[in-house]
Amino acid sequence: MSARSLYTSSQLPRAIEELLRRSPVLFTAAVAHVALLVLLLGVAPLDARLVLGVNPWLKPAKFAASIAIYLLTINWLVGDVALPPRGRKAVVWGTVATVSFEMIAIAMQAARGVASHFNRSSLFDGVVFALMGVAILVNTGLAAYLASRFWTTRPPLPAPYLWGIRLGFVLFLLACAEGGFMSEHNNAHSVGVADGGPGLPIVNWSTRGGDLRAAHFFGMHGLQAVPLFGAWLSARASGSAPRTRRAVRWVIAFGVAYGAVALGLFLMALAGQPLIRM
Repeated sequence: MSARSLYTSSQLPRAIEELLRRSPVLFTAAVAHVALLVLLLGVAPLDARLVLGVNPWLKPAKFAASIAIYLLTINWLVGDVALPPRGRKAVVWGTVATVSFEMIAIAMQAARGVASHFNRSSLFDGVVFALMGVAILVNTGLAAYLASRFWTTRPPLPAPYLWGIRLGFVLFLLACAEGGFMSEHNNAHSVGVADGGPGLPIVNWSTRGGDLRAAHFFGMHGLQAVPLFGAWLSARASGSAPRTRRAVRWVIAFGVAYGAVALGLFLMALAGQPLIRM
């Protein structure tokens, strides 16, 4: 399937068919998380409790959406590069297992009415958070392995799209490292203020102090933004070597600029400055 088909609305059924062909396991897991998102959004208005000042089901809902997007992304990318059978099996099933465990843990803690992240208030909560960290570490390793295949092999892909994938993975892995920084060094997502204070609608990023989640979110979704930009430029540059070389330069520039914004958000948070002060 050409990169152009991703941007044609009439191709949507064919895109779903292609996702199923590439990995029915990943696609099914993604659909399950979309269904879970709908369920969580339905449950939230029925629960009057608050965890760190927000409805306890808001975080699981956001993670369900983010995980669904991630699963669909990996679903597509495993079909873009050759993987040995064992490597493919590890990426597919390992990704589903680790993100599903993360989702179950977050939903369980929401049902208990306690925080899932940075919660070491009891032995049980500390163990849950530690196991979540192990799951994410394994998932990051699987993503790094998949990324390495795009760097060490030459998949038959348009050059701008290939560079978009490569740089998207770099941004994603750096954002994963920033997530580790939050857990191990800061033990919180807020800087200069306590977690749970006033925040922006939906994302709840702090409006009074720094919030490391903004950079984490932006960097993680570089895995979608930069490859999509590369795919779009690939479609426009198709059949012309000069245009293709120019498109590759644009993709690299976009990836560097994207990373600079993510770094700026990280440094802003470390300085205790909110994205938007309210």
